[in-house]
Amino acid sequence: MLEQRSSLERITRFLFEEAALLDSWRLDEWYQLWDGDGSYEVPSTDVPDGHAPDILMLIDDDMTRLRARIDRLNSRAAHREFPWSKTRHLVTNVIVEDAPEGSGWQHDVTANFAVYRVRDGVDVFFGVFTYRLRESPDGALRIAAKRAELDARDLYAQRTLSIIL
Repeated sequence: MLEQRSSLERITRFLFEEAALLDSWRLDEWYQLWDGDGSYEVPSTDVPDGHAPDILMLIDDDMTRLRARIDRLNSRAAHREFPWSKTRHLVTNVIVEDAPEGSGWQHDVTANFAVYRVRDGVDVFFGVFTYRLRESPDGALRIAAKRAELDARDLYAQRTLSIIL
């Protein structure tokens, strides 16, 4: 039980630190949290459990596209986010699944989230994160996959999804 709690505490702290990097717009440091073959997905709100290529995804980034997204958000070319919106990522109800046998150090993690974005009003994005985390050879946690399933049926109130969830 102590080892399991220790893993939960370590993973929860990792998710909190990830949220802090996003809120402070330290996107290059956030990118360093990723494993080399990572994927970042946000499915459409009408089919939240769908997967590419079967459904249209709001975001379906491999590491190349994620790097391009970060470069754009860090530049003045991202007119929707320049100057940057104020964001606050709240992460709660973290559940760590047991690692599958023979997978090495890898865990599937789910967590509820609410992300507040302030820019000409307040937008709230909320739902469930699903992560696959791996431990690198140096012992650091790395994001192998992150998926943000939004609970809202539409994005009309938010107008656009121009931030990283």
